[in-house]
Amino acid sequence: MFVLELTYTAPVERVDTLLPAHVEWLGRHYEEGAFLASGRKVPRDGGIIIAAGDDRAAVEAIARTDPFAVAGVVEYRVTEFLATSVAPALEPHRQQLPA
Repeated sequence: MFVLELTYTAPVERVDTLLPAHVEWLGRHYEEGAFLASGRKVPRDGGIIIAAGDDRAAVEAIARTDPFAVAGVVEYRVTEFLATSVAPALEPHRQQLPA
């Protein structure tokens, strides 16, 4: 599983012009099952996406297609973790420690 931290590198007004395309992009990846949760950081200097999966390269490739990233208004920090404890709704995404 991955935590994608977005940090704005442009004024929020520029980010807002790209927001509809970003929300559409998020929706596609929710439908595909790649994203589990997302939202703005408080204070609003970026956002967070929780992504399912085991392939860091694939998650990083998805992040590069974000309209925010394409336009150069965010930087991404991708943190991988093993979700060994999860809420019941996330049970399909629970991971095991390596042997």
